[in-house]
Order: sequence, then C-alpha cells, then structure tokens
Amino acid sequence: MKKFAADYFDFTRRDRIAIISLAVLVTGIFFLPELISNNAGSKPPVTDTSWFAAIKKIELQETFTKQHFGKRDEDNSTAYQYDRSRGNYNPKPKRELFNFDPNSLSTEGWQKLGLREKTIRTIQNYLAKGGQFRKPEDLQQIYGLFPDEYERIAPYIKIESSYETNSYKDFDKTPVENKAPKTFTGRYSVIDINSADTTAFIALPGIGNKLANRIINFRDKLGGFYSINQVGETFGLPDSTFQKIMQWLKLENTSIRKININAATLEELKAHPYIRWNLANPIIAYRDQHGAFGKVEDLKKIMIITDDIYNKMLPYLTIEK
Repeated sequence: MKKFAADYFDFTRRDRIAIISLAVLVTGIFFLPELISNNAGSKPPVTDTSWFAAIKKIELQETFTKQHFGKRDEDNSTAYQYDRSRGNYNPKPKRELFNFDPNSLSTEGWQKLGLREKTIRTIQNYLAKGGQFRKPEDLQQIYGLFPDEYERIAPYIKIESSYETNSYKDFDKTPVENKAPKTFTGRYSVIDINSADTTAFIALPGIGNKLANRIINFRDKLGGFYSINQVGETFGLPDSTFQKIMQWLKLENTSIRKININAATLEELKAHPYIRWNLANPIIAYRDQHGAFGKVEDLKKIMIITDDIYNKMLPYLTIEK
C-alpha cells in the first residue's frame, strides 16, 4: 500500500510548480470579471451637457416666436389645422346641389356638386371635343360618373332646349359663313357603340380592321358598354385616336349582359375584363364560406374590392338566389 501511494502521490519539484501555477491561473480567471467591473465602476461618469445647450436654444427660439408672432398665431390658429376626425388628409369635397346645364357648367360648378377631379376632366374633354348633352340621361355616358352620383344630381339637370332639339348628326352644324373653307367631318357617321359592327368602326378615322375587331371583342367580353369612355380602354387603341373618334360615338342601346354572382363559376368570372382571376378567386372563396350573396353590395366586404373597383363592376353584376 505504501509503495502504491508513493508511486501515485509522490510529486517531483517540477510537478509541484506546475500544479501551483495551474491553480493560480484558474483562480485568476474566476475572479477576473469581478475585478474588471469594480475598476470600471470606480471611474466617475462623464456627463454630456451638450443637450442642455440645445434645449436652452429651443426655449429661446420659442420665446422669441411667441413675443413677435403670438398675436398673429392666435388670429390664425385654425388656418392649418387638420381635422383628425375625418381620418383622411384629403377629405371629400362638400356637396352642393343646384340647377345646372352640363353643357355650360364650369369646373368650379362641377366641384361644388361634389364630383371627383378625374370625372370633371373627362366631362370637360368630352365637351372640348365637340360632344354635347342633349338630355339628362346622356350624362350617364361619362366614364367614372358612378350611378349613385348621377342619381343624386339628375333632378337638377336643366339642359337648354337648343341642345335637346339638335340631333347627333347635326351637332357640328354652324352657319356656312362661320365654317372653315374645308372640312371633312361630313364623311363620318355617328355610330352606337353597343350595336355597331366592325364595318361601322372601320369607317371611323384611324380605325382599321384590327382595332375594330379588338373593340368588338372587348365589348363582347364586357357584356356591352355602359359608357363611351370604355371604348378608350380597348387594348392597343391610342388615346389620340380615341379622342379623334369620340365625337362620332353614341350610346343608345344600353342593354348589358349581367353576371349572377350567386351562380357564376370561377371561369365565368375570370373571363370578365373587370374581374379576372385576382378578383374571381376571392369572390368564389367568400361565397363558399358565407353562402349566397344577399345583395351585390356585399362584395364590398371582400377586402381586395375597393369602392372604385366595385363601382366599375356594378353595372355588370346581379343577384339571383
């Protein structure tokens, strides 16, 4: 036993030095973090006083402003206030109803009626190109004028008799002495955009066989036009060409093929240019989850369908349970 203990617990001088060194190193590593933190904490904190100077400068500026401009600010305290109750930095314009003639009403007048700027520009462009409103229903041809907006202002439309008695074909007629020496407007005939065939469209300036077929195809996919401006949405039809032919277009046949959103299939909805797949899928999913739609307006409950999208699709939708 003594021999065993001597063999395993008898250390040489070099072994003892190594063991002691190792013990000192381990002890130092164990207490090193505490020593470092104590040394760091013993240093006094450095106070940054630059922010005191900045605050003092702001206070001096506010005092100067109140002394020199305080009274003026009180007099105009509401000049630039934002009404947060509206929740919108661009609140809807105030609506004012009054009797008006759409053929002579100014931009300011349309704004008082509460129409949007884009719709007003469409009306002004239509009039600038020679178009005229001969009866209140003609205003429904304006693209962007929603049905509820028309119903609101319709009772106040008062068109002068001179516009009502003129026909579409002679709207450009003026005394011979006031006309330009040379004109070609008599070469074209006014056509109904919902009943005209490709031949009628080809007869218009700037419209060839390809564009005429595109207009007809677009009309068929829509289910009919409810506004003359929809013709301008035809793929490949330049706006300059559309503006040129607009005066030769009319809308008398207002029959539109409607889609029953309670029975339409996914493919039928996808085929409509105003619905496509990105709206068809949510409509079908909502119908499957909540059952048949009680009214067309229920489509607004689908998050992706905004008011603009809804009003654009509305003339083509119906409910049949």
